[in-house]
Amino acid sequence: MSEEQNQELSFEQAMKQLEELVEKLEEGDVPLEQAIQYYQEGMKLSKLCSDKLGRVEEQMQQIVNEHGEYEPFSVEEDT
Repeated sequence: MSEEQNQELSFEQAMKQLEELVEKLEEGDVPLEQAIQYYQEGMKLSKLCSDKLGRVEEQMQQIVNEHGEYEPFSVEEDT
């Protein structure tokens, strides 16, 4: 998938594709060359998701700042 196509994905679409790639890699029956391609695509999708989350966090902080009630927040990961 090209960079331009990746940028058009919503966060949810990118996460779904990333999850599908991880499942394929976890199956273990992937030829090495294909595994490398999946890994590269997964890294691009991971960065895309991270960037989108970062932009949303910035927007949320800006909204909160505009209303004079700034309280930083952090996203907790499921363990």
